[in-house]
Amino acid sequence: MGGVITVIFLLFAVLPGDSAMMTMGQRSDVSSEEAVRKELGLNLPLATRYVNYLNDVSFLSLHNRINTQSIFYLDTNKYNAQTLFKTGKETVLVLKKPYLGRSYQSKRLVMEMLNEAIPKTALLALVSIFFAIIIGIILGILCAVFKDKWFDRLTLVISAMGMSLPSFFAAILFAWVFAFLLADITGLNMFGSLYTVSDFGDGEYLDLKNLLLPAITLGIRPLAVVTELMRNSVLEVMSQDYIRTAKAKGLGLYKIIRSHVVKNALNPVVTAISGWLASMMAGAVFVEYVFDYKGVGVMIVNGLEKYDFPVVMGSLLYISIILVIINILVDVVYGFLDPRAKMNG
Repeated sequence: MGGVITVIFLLFAVLPGDSAMMTMGQRSDVSSEEAVRKELGLNLPLATRYVNYLNDVSFLSLHNRINTQSIFYLDTNKYNAQTLFKTGKETVLVLKKPYLGRSYQSKRLVMEMLNEAIPKTALLALVSIFFAIIIGIILGILCAVFKDKWFDRLTLVISAMGMSLPSFFAAILFAWVFAFLLADITGLNMFGSLYTVSDFGDGEYLDLKNLLLPAITLGIRPLAVVTELMRNSVLEVMSQDYIRTAKAKGLGLYKIIRSHVVKNALNPVVTAISGWLASMMAGAVFVEYVFDYKGVGVMIVNGLEKYDFPVVMGSLLYISIILVIINILVDVVYGFLDPRAKMNG
């Protein structure tokens, strides 16, 4: 994770643009911009800013005693900070939650903003990958069973088109077709988030139909990949000797596929899912922005437009941690599906 943190910091440290100017607006003057740079710590040397950033995002960090009292001691519930020991008259070592900073524009804590947006994006990604896995496995098995038939060829053509379709174009196309041209039939909205404000002004309510189009759009490319991988894997497993033995014993095709083929054919699919989750998180940025789905993708785009770098850096760091955890879980599942991988490990 240290490498990820360093890359994220250096990437946004060298980007052109002035966050202080964007914070002040068009009517800013030089003295005001300098005051904002000092307040945000942008006037410090790059090495100092990097050390401060590491200090903020780590669980263990050194803080000036005065700053520690003002930041942590007075609000230990929010930052969950605990003083471990004093290292001198001016500094103390504290155990705390990672601090991702505050938004330059709204002054809100980035962690609070992420806690609101991450569940929406996570639900979108999970629904998309679940849709891709279930439908893709079924289509892949059917394509293998009906190899070289019209169903197999038609599915492969559609899969190739799905893999070549960019996420942003697919989002625009689906919104136009299903939420504009066919709106009277589908009842879907072109824009909308997971929670919608009530027309009667009595708060927000859960609107799951706004999840449908973004989830399908985001799941098209992994669906195409899962379908082709599952088809090829099933055909490879079906050619093995133990499958011929099962057929010779009189087992039916359905029982052979259910008991012997599916589990052994899932290995390449599970491996591909971990890589596609990273691509889905990247594609979610475009999909969320097109559908105005208020998740991390919209946060990242708005942060880039306004040079609100703490928001963007915090979002990328959060996503990186999630992907590391997902890859670990995928390794565990892969070991369950293939005992040989567990033995080699």
